[in-house]
Amino acid sequence: MPTVPRPEPADPTAYTPRRATPEPEPEPAEQDDDQPRHGKHRKHKKQPLWRELVTLVGVALLLTFLIQHFVGRVYSIPSGSMEQTLHGCPGCTGDRVFVDKMVYDFRDPLPGDVVVFQGPNSWTGEQVDATGDEDNPVVKGLQYMGSLIGIAPPDERDFVKRVIAIGGQTVECCDDKMRVMVDGKPLDEPYIYWESGGPDERQRFAPVTVPEGTLWVMGDNRANSADSRIQGGGGIRGVVPITKVIGKVRAIVLPPSRWQGVGDHNPQAPPAIAAPAWQQGLPAGLGFAAAWPVLWLGRRVKKSLTSRKAE
Repeated sequence: MPTVPRPEPADPTAYTPRRATPEPEPEPAEQDDDQPRHGKHRKHKKQPLWRELVTLVGVALLLTFLIQHFVGRVYSIPSGSMEQTLHGCPGCTGDRVFVDKMVYDFRDPLPGDVVVFQGPNSWTGEQVDATGDEDNPVVKGLQYMGSLIGIAPPDERDFVKRVIAIGGQTVECCDDKMRVMVDGKPLDEPYIYWESGGPDERQRFAPVTVPEGTLWVMGDNRANSADSRIQGGGGIRGVVPITKVIGKVRAIVLPPSRWQGVGDHNPQAPPAIAAPAWQQGLPAGLGFAAAWPVLWLGRRVKKSLTSRKAE
């Protein structure tokens, strides 16, 4: 039999390399909270409350300035010339109105629009500030800031009136019913308010052909309004250039009891021909009458489809 060699015993003196055991990584030292952190773990220092308030007020004032100068502005009605469309009577709470400054970037003012405008030289040349504060920069600054948010009257050279006629039209007063006429046609003016109860001969004025690019404006409180009939001596000197128009009055924003839109009824448009009340109700009646058959038919169709799915 062949002899199987026996394995030689291991030499105890021989060196056997061992696998190196990885040393544990040192834990990162805790960073002192007082030292600034870098990257996304940076700790932002909280701003003081007073600085946040100043920033907030500054942003609010900037937005207010931009909105008031380019979008719209709140104006205080200082007089009663637009009663009773706009309140500004002595002893009452004057209306604050929102004036749209953008609309006339796309079109010109139309008859019936209630507009705020800067008085032309013929309107303001003879006006004198009785308070004597026109040269006081502090008073002017406070008045300007107050007028921005409607808590102070606007500049005394700003007016609010209704457009009656535009460039190229001839306006005069009056016909046999004491109505203002434009191009020989009487106006439909449901917004007029007469403090004295009705018009009189003092309302008459000679025909005026309004120059192109200008407007003939009048107050709704027709017997108590210094408008195109009077300003500058009346006539051509009483018109207002379109370039002086600031914007269109859209709504009354204060006081809350007066919240409402401001109408722009076109006095030159012919009165709408309205049908009798019973005829105006016909569409609604027909709608209700047709609703029941449609509802019944819908239920029948739904029931038929449901039964077919069940089969």
